[in-house]
Amino acid sequence: MQTLLFNTMHKRLVNHCTIDFTLIPDGPILIKSGREGADPTKPDMEFVETYHAGGRSIYLPGSSLKGAIRAHSERIVRTVGRESHSNNSKTPWANDPLNDKYDYLKDLLGHDVYKKSSFTDQMFGNTSIASRIRVEDAYPVDPKQIKVEERNGVAIDRVFGSTIPGALFNYQVCTMGEFRTKIHLKNFTLAQLGLIGLVLRDLNDGWFGLGFAKSRGLGTVAVKFNSAAVQYPGCELNQDKHTIRQLGNSGEWNWNSLLGVGEFLPNTEAEKYGFLKPDRQDTPIRAEVMNLGFGVQLKWQGDGESGVPDLFTRAVRAWSQVLRGAAA
Repeated sequence: MQTLLFNTMHKRLVNHCTIDFTLIPDGPILIKSGREGADPTKPDMEFVETYHAGGRSIYLPGSSLKGAIRAHSERIVRTVGRESHSNNSKTPWANDPLNDKYDYLKDLLGHDVYKKSSFTDQMFGNTSIASRIRVEDAYPVDPKQIKVEERNGVAIDRVFGSTIPGALFNYQVCTMGEFRTKIHLKNFTLAQLGLIGLVLRDLNDGWFGLGFAKSRGLGTVAVKFNSAAVQYPGCELNQDKHTIRQLGNSGEWNWNSLLGVGEFLPNTEAEKYGFLKPDRQDTPIRAEVMNLGFGVQLKWQGDGESGVPDLFTRAVRAWSQVLRGAAA
């Protein structure tokens, strides 16, 4: 019942962000296949594979990428807030997934379930609310440029710290190539978008990795932004007034406005869910009409300062404001 009640918000789509980027191995990476074959000519640990672009190819599963993004998001928010929940405290930044049974969400209305969920649960979902984030599988840009090699390893005795005789294994790694993917974020606050920007920044800087054996140097990647689009499907563009206007409502903003979900809701509904209002930032990007002549979008291109990083810089300002408000 809780999930059904919360779906009132998910039945609408007031804003949507698509981040198109490329992951480039900055060393060996391995996303392990879940199966182990009996073929002695193959390595003990194989890269996950699928059929793509007419042939069989390795790829980076969206579920693995989303798991790594969520884990580091929780790391970031735990740095600035608590992860426990008590009846007398405010909403936590992140929950302890091993100990939290979400008992405090039982018998609540849909908007209260969202409002009392942790900051990261509001983004990635929990047992009572759906996720706002979807991550696509990352497929090779050019399969011919992918380089895969085998490496050897040996098991370590956890007590003595020495190698275990005869415990040799080999594994497959990717050391070259480019993998393109997209992150979709719907009905988002600017602070949530800012947190995703911080996570991708840290991934590019090597603060965390992807896949197998990250503590042994595997999994580091570089992040190259291709484009980002923030769309308001329920709005129209007024070219004469240089404004974005919400259809069926009185909402109206300058045509260079980056808008969070709270901007599109009546004050009473935004307050129910705990959405900030105002939740907007000015940008150097001018809005344009979406495909088929319906809806409004702002688009950032490329990896330069005026490209996708500019979008995240403005969203991180909103994230900083949320932190200052929590500290106050």
